[in-house]
Amino acid sequence: QVQLVESGGGLVQPGGSLRLSCAASGSIFSIYAMGWYRQAPGKQRELVATIPSGGRTNYADSVKGRFTISRDNPKNTVDLQMNTLKPEDTAIYYCNAHLRKLDFWGQGTQVTVSS
Repeated sequence: QVQLVESGGGLVQPGGSLRLSCAASGSIFSIYAMGWYRQAPGKQRELVATIPSGGRTNYADSVKGRFTISRDNPKNTVDLQMNTLKPEDTAIYYCNAHLRKLDFWGQGTQVTVSS
């Protein structure tokens, strides 16, 4: 299986920036794509950004132009650079690894955007 560990969450003021990192281990060569999802209290989990093995990216409309997903192969991580953060970005952010028939999830990291 694949193990995913997120880091980098925290408290930031509106307009600020955070960088999340997801470290993958295990059967990492079976991963087709990785991504970031988030879930706010009382809301469904939603896609934030994905990056397939080919390197093409996909973003939710709400974060497009503000967030950037990238791969860091030497460290075997997938990062999410979040700029111009808004209070509505507050959520638990989960790293996802998509395999042929399975999805693996990290434990989540809290991002709070508040003044």
